[in-house]
Amino acid sequence: MAHTLTGSTRAHGASLNLDSAAIVTAREELAACFQLAALHGLEEGICNHFSAMLPGHDDLFLVNPYGYAFAEVTAQNLLVCDFHGNVLDGDGQPEATAFYIHARLHQQQPRVRVAFHTHMPHATALCLLQGPPLLWLGQTALKFYGRTAVDEHYNGLALDDSEGERIAAVLGAADILFLKNHGVIVTAPTIAEAWDDLYYLERAAQVQWLAMATQRELKAVPAAIAQRAYEQMRASDADSARAHLRSAMRRLAQRG
Repeated sequence: MAHTLTGSTRAHGASLNLDSAAIVTAREELAACFQLAALHGLEEGICNHFSAMLPGHDDLFLVNPYGYAFAEVTAQNLLVCDFHGNVLDGDGQPEATAFYIHARLHQQQPRVRVAFHTHMPHATALCLLQGPPLLWLGQTALKFYGRTAVDEHYNGLALDDSEGERIAAVLGAADILFLKNHGVIVTAPTIAEAWDDLYYLERAAQVQWLAMATQRELKAVPAAIAQRAYEQMRASDADSARAHLRSAMRRLAQRG
């Protein structure tokens, strides 16, 4: 299902300073997110991808190399790519759809510093239904109230610039994009916030499926209360996300 990126080249990146504290931290945090996603079963083979803009650069991003499962991704084997598909650091190349989706997201939406794309099971299953994917039923779901967009028009694999540009346009001002018949994209200003949203999005979707499976009437949260709960959560969301990722990274370290 994964595809090699044709036309990808090695570019001279000797002038890059990849040893800055910010870049080292970004590599470590992004690699941890791959490991955590694997641990929680949020990946699919070698087909899913995470990216983060390289600190200090507005035209370079970190992304996982083609052919690696999430559990194999480390801070050392992450690639540094530009928006033209050139690899400036790292061995290998990005997977084709990873490049066309993430390069265009970051280029067209500068606010998107981090983008996680997965086919995680419960959230993706909601993308297979007619109508809105995520319902405002439980407290965890309300973290995403007013933050989601839906791509209703599955258009095959993202194997060219135009499809990546279309996806970036559909995202609009939202943070979360449900790709019907496909999967989800989580975008954020920081790696910690992307991980936090990815984790809780799947949890919200899982709980929704459990409730739907009872075939009993679902109890929605009134819009005014949903908005209030969303505002309460978002007031401390960035701090909570940082604490969440630090906790998760400590647990990874304890696993060895």
